[in-house]
Amino acid sequence: MSEDLKGKVALITGANKGIGYEIARQLGSRGATVFVGSRDIGRGEEAANKLRLSQIDARTIQLDVSDQKTIDSAAKQIESEFGKLDILVNNAGIISDNDRLPPSQVDVETLRHTYETNVFGVFAVTKALLPLLKKSKAGRIVNLSSGLGSLTLNSDPNFEFADFKLLAYNSSKTAVNAITVLLAAELKDTPIKINAADPGFTATDINQYQGYRTVEQGAIAPVRLATLPDDGSSGGFFDENGVVPW
Repeated sequence: MSEDLKGKVALITGANKGIGYEIARQLGSRGATVFVGSRDIGRGEEAANKLRLSQIDARTIQLDVSDQKTIDSAAKQIESEFGKLDILVNNAGIISDNDRLPPSQVDVETLRHTYETNVFGVFAVTKALLPLLKKSKAGRIVNLSSGLGSLTLNSDPNFEFADFKLLAYNSSKTAVNAITVLLAAELKDTPIKINAADPGFTATDINQYQGYRTVEQGAIAPVRLATLPDDGSSGGFFDENGVVPW
């Protein structure tokens, strides 16, 4: 096991499966203590147990990003155990089945439901954990976004995913990008770096495993942004190959 993250404490939301689990595994295998954020405590404990079999210091934390009580409780748990947080990965996200309709036919409730997790959840978790990230010598925040949130790419008829016009999901990721930029501006004079990551079309249950990328590939950009050096970028949108257009 690499020790380059020894002493670092990381929280990954939605980490009991998929890309979130793989991010936790990669950070943990490099020596970080990882909190496996999971709505279902049982599934979270199963995931943490699996990580512990690989000698990873994995802890379970019940965290529903749409439930402020669990967010506050998670922040208190991390504070009482470590007094700081070095890495926050906002990975939890949803796509509603009703979002697969033409944009004008999507109902407002689908938009609200999607934003509750993908936008308000990201902000609520970040806001609650920011005091602990400020106690880190090099806090890192990674917001899982998507190329589908890029206005530039969505405007391009030749975009690989031009047919994927999911009103609620795509616009929620655009909003995540905006939150990333605005928080980065506020935090520019601190050691904290915050960026948005595009994992690419990865096979997970959010897309019924239709993606052609593995979770190992999907975790490349988020893990890189979670472990940026002191002179790394902040306020950007990246995939593993570099900058993604807004």
